[in-house]
Amino acid sequence: MTQLWVERTGVRRYTGHSSRGARVLVGSEDVDGVFTPGELLKIALAACSGMASDQPLARRLGDDYKTTIRVSGAADRRHERYPLLEETLEVDLSGLTAAEAGRLLVVVNRAVDQSCTVGRTLKSGTTVKFGIADVGA
Repeated sequence: MTQLWVERTGVRRYTGHSSRGARVLVGSEDVDGVFTPGELLKIALAACSGMASDQPLARRLGDDYKTTIRVSGAADRRHERYPLLEETLEVDLSGLTAAEAGRLLVVVNRAVDQSCTVGRTLKSGTTVKFGIADVGA
């Protein structure tokens, strides 16, 4: 199983790591060149939807189809949460008939609803356990 961790690199700056060698810079909104944790959450959602929709779209549009998944959602700072996240998958369906495009949209929506782990987790909620380990002594 892939291990994930973040290391503090400065004031409100962290580097996220995976045991597979990936890295991502994380920090507050006023720091250039980093993602905020909320932005990473949104990117994870969009990437998950993209990956879940990849196979049905490639099967119908070809392996080289292009898409962009845009995601947005303002934070409710009073409650420190995102009450609404909105995604839009942008793809060129002009080569399909209206009926073909309609069927494809149903299949893509179903694929995202059934296999996007991030979206399913956000929709259903999850339990988060936080602990502190003293590594000093």
